[in-house]
Amino acid sequence: MGRGKIEIKRIENASNRQVTYSKRKNGIIKKAKEITVLCDAQVSLVIFASSGRMHEYCSPSTTVVDLLDKYHKQSGKRLWDAKHENLSKEIDRIKKENDSMQIELRHLKGEDISSLHHTELMAIEEALDAGLAAVRKKQMEYHSMLEQNEKMLDEEFKRLQFVLQQQEMAMGENAMEMENAYHQQRMRDYNFQVPFAFRVQPIQPNLQERM
Repeated sequence: MGRGKIEIKRIENASNRQVTYSKRKNGIIKKAKEITVLCDAQVSLVIFASSGRMHEYCSPSTTVVDLLDKYHKQSGKRLWDAKHENLSKEIDRIKKENDSMQIELRHLKGEDISSLHHTELMAIEEALDAGLAAVRKKQMEYHSMLEQNEKMLDEEFKRLQFVLQQQEMAMGENAMEMENAYHQQRMRDYNFQVPFAFRVQPIQPNLQERM
């Protein structure tokens, strides 16, 4: 007895729906691989689950981009909106500009110039001369800045030397003042301790001779 037909409608039970999705997704990808090998077909398959997760398969002999290009050419349908077209044009413009700059850079290095016209060679020579002049000017500015910095450092060194000398002189004067004050204090202490009779007296006339 064969299996009955399954009514094609949304499976309400979330668990059953997920199990069915997983089984049928694997089956579709298996069939895509089989038709690729058996029939030498180019297949691109993209599946999005209800959760947003993506599954894809593409034949090894091609890419998704190539298949989309073929689809665009054969169906005539626009796969990109104006925004994407403008972005694609901008990318192409940047690529061309980059290629042109790469060629110009090689010419400035002296590479691939055998096929250039005389006027083109003159333009390159002028560009090199202008660049060399700009480099020399920058070097002069750099050397001038170094000399100015060196002068400022020398002046600062002299100023610090002068400040140091002033401080050393001030310290020497303070040391001498402290030493003099110390000796004076020692003399005062000595005079205070020695009896008056033994102190040195000023020279006085002989009182007996005056009598």
